[in-house]
Amino acid sequence: MRAGFIGLGTMGASMALNLQAKEHEVAVNDLRKDAAAPHLKAGATWADGPREIAEHSEVIFTSLPGPREVEAVAEILLAHMKPGTAWFDLSTNSPTAVRKLHARFAAKGLAMLDAPVSGGPAGAKTGKLALLIGGDKAVFDKFKPALDAIGDQVIYIGPIGAGTVAKLVHNMAGYAIQTALAEVFTMGVKAGVEPLALWSAVRQCSLGRQRTFDRLGKQFLQGSFEPPDFALKLAYKDVMLATELGREIGVPMRIAELTRAEMSEALNRGWEGRDSRVPMLLQEERAGVSIKVPAAAIAEVLKRDG
Repeated sequence: MRAGFIGLGTMGASMALNLQAKEHEVAVNDLRKDAAAPHLKAGATWADGPREIAEHSEVIFTSLPGPREVEAVAEILLAHMKPGTAWFDLSTNSPTAVRKLHARFAAKGLAMLDAPVSGGPAGAKTGKLALLIGGDKAVFDKFKPALDAIGDQVIYIGPIGAGTVAKLVHNMAGYAIQTALAEVFTMGVKAGVEPLALWSAVRQCSLGRQRTFDRLGKQFLQGSFEPPDFALKLAYKDVMLATELGREIGVPMRIAELTRAEMSEALNRGWEGRDSRVPMLLQEERAGVSIKVPAAAIAEVLKRDG
């Protein structure tokens, strides 16, 4: 395919090279022409700007810092893209901004899909990237060979914006978990455990042996908390012991205290005999959503993905 790639930063530079490695005809553009040196050496052509990319490409990729930069490029693409061309925005963007852009492009008969990536700079170099796609399924299918050149997990999720929402869920979960881990590890070390020994031990416990999101499948996604794997009243005792230890040794435990408060509210609902994940229902109530996924559908995803 004739592909255009705009944005040769830390992620974009490697993704564009991978696209070239799969023998697509690639034109590149960046604010810094020197960033394109490896691409030009490998056979890419230089485009002086987004207009030239739009006029000569079948499929366009952008990898840009954020919504403001994406919207600036979008104005030029909108004015110059040819019918039948598709634009995949690989940036981490705002779902609202993505949906507004999609509507404007659709009004002119042009395809715009959100396709944020996950895997970091190392994944961008090796091609071990997840691409989370939202938009027209037929367009996704048509241009999937080009997407497959960029990442090894190209996942169609749903309508426009779905990919961006999924990316924000993933990243926010990661940073929240990071904050909680910093809290509990400082507690463990200050309580007298050597850091390497602590890390080596807990990674072999039940949480450490599981993929983070796999844990959602058994109770939360199914909305089923009986019979319990581990009762809430017993889990609450563990959290109380941890927060008491933090107070004893002078370690702030803000995330742990919030967790304790959530569990206390669940206990006050009379849920002490239900599974320890049942406080998650409180957030469903606050958000005004009800999540019920059939067990068979969850098992199929786990089987498919190994």
